[in-house]
Amino acid sequence: METKTVVTNRAAVRPRKKRRNQLPFAIVVFLGVIYVAYLLAGKSAGLAISWIFGICFGVVLQKSRFCFTAGFRDPILTGSTSLTKAVIIAVAIATVGFGAVQYAAASKGGAIAGSISPAGWHVAIGSIMFGIGMVISGGCASGTLMRVGEGFVMQWITLFFFVLGTLWGVRHWAFWQRVFFDGAPRVHLPSVLGWPLAITLQLVVLGALYIVADKWGNRQKD
Repeated sequence: METKTVVTNRAAVRPRKKRRNQLPFAIVVFLGVIYVAYLLAGKSAGLAISWIFGICFGVVLQKSRFCFTAGFRDPILTGSTSLTKAVIIAVAIATVGFGAVQYAAASKGGAIAGSISPAGWHVAIGSIMFGIGMVISGGCASGTLMRVGEGFVMQWITLFFFVLGTLWGVRHWAFWQRVFFDGAPRVHLPSVLGWPLAITLQLVVLGALYIVADKWGNRQKD
């Protein structure tokens, strides 16, 4: 007992390792980002903007720890719904933003912006497969890219098979489109229900989901 106590006390008084100052690395990376943006701007302004936006988006993801996988996984495993509510808020903001863009185009007689994907049983099957895969691998598309930048080896493996599966799907896209997409219905709610009712209905559903997630998280804390 005394030996264990001495070892424990030594571990307790052991000085903590001083963290390295990462500011010089941050400055170097920042200058590198600006230099690459300058090179891309010489070819296309769009490439430079995409580069800067991608870097900023990655920083936001890394600092916020935002991940769709955690949003659906944590309520079951840990009872936390903070990321679930963040996902719902993000979808609500996207609903208003994309709705405004589409309405502006439709009100001027133009084509509705964006892709209206077909809905069918293939969506349910794909969602289940992707849900299982992202929980096993520990990351969705955004979470995987974020953790690749942090150096997680598991996410490098996930990214490799992510790309491999995408290339495989593109190679046989004609088959998938013929079997799953051509006969599936395409439903655009604003075209069916009208813009005010469709947007309001979606926001109401999202609001209800937010309330359920909030109550679930509070109940797990009690």
